[in-house]
Amino acid sequence: MSGWTVFFIILLVLGIIVSNLLLLKQTAKMKIPEDVIKKVAERRKKEEELERQNEQQNKKPTDK
Repeated sequence: MSGWTVFFIILLVLGIIVSNLLLLKQTAKMKIPEDVIKKVAERRKKEEELERQNEQQNKKPTDK
């Protein structure tokens, strides 16, 4: 490979890394709407209940 090709590849990779870091920084400042937070909390609660039910069904008589 010639020097220019290597230079271009390195420049391209650095550009992708920098752009991804800037995008990550920008999205970290975004606020999540309250309705989304409530839906996530409800879904998490339902999943925990299902896990508890599955654990109770899968218990062996010797389990405490």
